Amino acid sequence: MARLIQGRPDGRVDDAQSPDSPKRRPLPPSVPITIELHAAVDPGRARSNNEDAVATDDGVSLAVLADGMGGYNAGEVASNMATNFISAELGRWLREASAQASDNEVRRAMEICVDNANRAIFNAANSNPQYAGMGTTLVVALFRDSRLLVGHVGDSRAYRLRGGRLQQITRDHSLLQEQIDAGLITPEQAAFSANKNLVTRAVGVEDTVLLETHLHDVAPGDFYLLCSDGLSDMLDDSAIGQLLRPGEALAETASALIDAANDAGGKDNISVVLARASGGASPSTRSWWPFRR
Repeated sequence: MARLIQGRPDGRVDDAQSPDSPKRRPLPPSVPITIELHAAVDPGRARSNNEDAVATDDGVSLAVLADGMGGYNAGEVASNMATNFISAELGRWLREASAQASDNEVRRAMEICVDNANRAIFNAANSNPQYAGMGTTLVVALFRDSRLLVGHVGDSRAYRLRGGRLQQITRDHSLLQEQIDAGLITPEQAAFSANKNLVTRAVGVEDTVLLETHLHDVAPGDFYLLCSDGLSDMLDDSAIGQLLRPGEALAETASALIDAANDAGGKDNISVVLARASGGASPSTRSWWPFRR
């Protein structure tokens, strides 16, 4: 379960959202690719309640994962509000907009849905004393043809396995990540830090939230993982990569990840969403980042 550092976010605009960003580079040609999705949640071994939530929509290749925070049951409320609202509203918009919507229009629709979910959670927290201070991390993954749009807030993550190489494609909004970026600690030291789970950005704790978005190309054979820190705190990237076996059934892989996290201590709720890309011909392996400077 993540905890928000009070007083953040500080209003800085991410490079991914900068209005001064140059014109986007052209995307590679569209390649017909099929996406298979599977989601799983486990309470772990140390907690009786579950504050993680996931939602998938196979019809529009959409996945949403959230890790709630707050008082008794409040984190569970926030994460479920976020996943249910965003999957329903964004899924509805995608069906109505069909394939004619541009990447920028889809990105804007995602931002609006997250903003609306943020306001709903914020208003609920301020009108119900038992929900005061609740919020949630968020990862949204939307596959369109040979592209993946990822939006995230907080320290829940998205990974890509391609050609046997695992890469984290989100960057945590956390105190630890800021300390690493500033050179104050190393990633190895961060693994043993007492400041784990302190996020600098979360959905629902302020009346606005900054959603960081990135666009990636998708190649046949790619394997994607969304997860809460209940997985990434228990398993390092090397262990996660060894358990991602693209040839196995997604349900078996999800179970293997959860079992390994529990065997390592299971100190928090564990949520995973797996996505496998198949079909089509391989496009360029280069990642495309039209929303960052």
